[in-house]
Order: sequence, then C-alpha cells, then structure tokens
Amino acid sequence: MKPIPRWFVIMLVSLTLLLSSALFGAEIPRHCKIETKSEKIGDGTIVYDIAGQGPAILLLHGLFAAKEQWQSLVCLLASAGYTAIALDLPGYGKSDNFPLAVYPLENQVEILHRFTNRIRIKKLDIAGSSMGGTIASLYADRFPCQARTVAFIGSPLGVVDWAGEVRDAIFSGINPFIPVNEYQFDLELRLLFVKPPNIPDPEKQEIISNYVTLNRNYVDVWNIVNLYDDVLWKKPSPNSTLSDSLPRHLGSSGV
Repeated sequence: MKPIPRWFVIMLVSLTLLLSSALFGAEIPRHCKIETKSEKIGDGTIVYDIAGQGPAILLLHGLFAAKEQWQSLVCLLASAGYTAIALDLPGYGKSDNFPLAVYPLENQVEILHRFTNRIRIKKLDIAGSSMGGTIASLYADRFPCQARTVAFIGSPLGVVDWAGEVRDAIFSGINPFIPVNEYQFDLELRLLFVKPPNIPDPEKQEIISNYVTLNRNYVDVWNIVNLYDDVLWKKPSPNSTLSDSLPRHLGSSGV
C-alpha cells in the first residue's frame, strides 16, 4: 500500500463529531439566518453563504456541485458556535467569470486563499466532500499556518475506486456525471444518492439542457479535475503551486 501523507489524516475530533451528528440525524435548527454574499477576485466573483459567529469553518463542495448542499450543515455549525462558510468554488455554481485556467486544483487553492484573505479569516477549519475534500487537503498543505484542521465528509477524490456501474457506463460511452438525456440524468441520481430525490420534470429538463448547451465546458473541467485522482497519494513538493499558469489578474497571492 502506498504511504498516506500525514496531512491526509489531520482531523479535529470535536469537529468530526459535530459533522457526524449533522449527517446522521441531528435536528436542524428552526431559526437559522444564512446570508448570501459575494467577493470579487480578479475578474471573477465568489458567491458564498455564511451564518453564525465563532471559529471559521470553510465547506467545499464536490465536482459540478454547489454551496446549497451544505445549508443544513451550515445551520448546525452556526448553532454550535461556529462561523460556517459554504461557497461556490471558483467556476462553479454562481461563482462565475473565471477562466478555464482556474480549474486545476492548485489554482482553486490559490483563489480560495485570496478569498479567505479578502473576508479576513486568519485561521480556519476546512472540510470538503469528494473533489472538495482533495482541495481542502491541498489547501492545508499549502497554508498550514492558516488551516487548523481538515475534515473529509465522504471520501475525497481518488481515495476510493470508481464504482462498477460508473465504469460500465463510461466504457459504454456514457459519462453519467455529464448527462445529455433523461436516462443518463436518472443514472447520475442513482449513483449519487441512496434515495434519489424526485425532481420535477421541468427542472430536470432545464438541468439536462444546461449539460447539453455547455457540454464542451463540462467535459474540459471533468478532464482537468480527474487528472488529480491520485494527488492525495503523492508527496507534494514544498510550497508547490500552479499559480504561474493563471492569467496575471488571477495569479497574485495578494487580495
């Protein structure tokens, strides 16, 4: 077995327990004020939800997901005395006007660091799911003096192998995570959820239409992100970064 980097297993016990309670039946607070804000970073805009007061926790979503997946957890963390921040990662959701060069995960880290500086977060705990978990790990390795702890909510990208149904679909010419028809969309939901949500047909068709219209972009992003499926098993170079590949207006580490 390949060695696991030390930062792979760094996790604050109290944070882990809190996140676990959120995922396994903790009651959602009835009164939770979530504010949606935005910050300009270069030519792009980061849109984020924030709630609570206390130590900051940054929540990072997975590939092609969005900040809304964290709303229940944001409220739970806020009620427990944390400042919970869930953002649309650069180039995802409502965080738009970023170039293709922002999608390599090291570049996501650099833009996130500029974002946390902009909103004046000196110390944070950082948690993520799937691709977000991998970005969280890279962030903690790149900025160890800022990141107190890392938590993985589900397996980070590359830690577990592809499910057999995903492999079968891809071998047959279907990428179930970039669905272009209703059958592929339903397959995606079955792969992502134990109990797939019932999405009204008009909304389903709108989502599929977006995948079809922006298919080239989705494929490009998929190809870039999946180059990182073994990044957590590799020992990173000290202070490694791909920020030099960013356009000049995004590459600075300043705010």
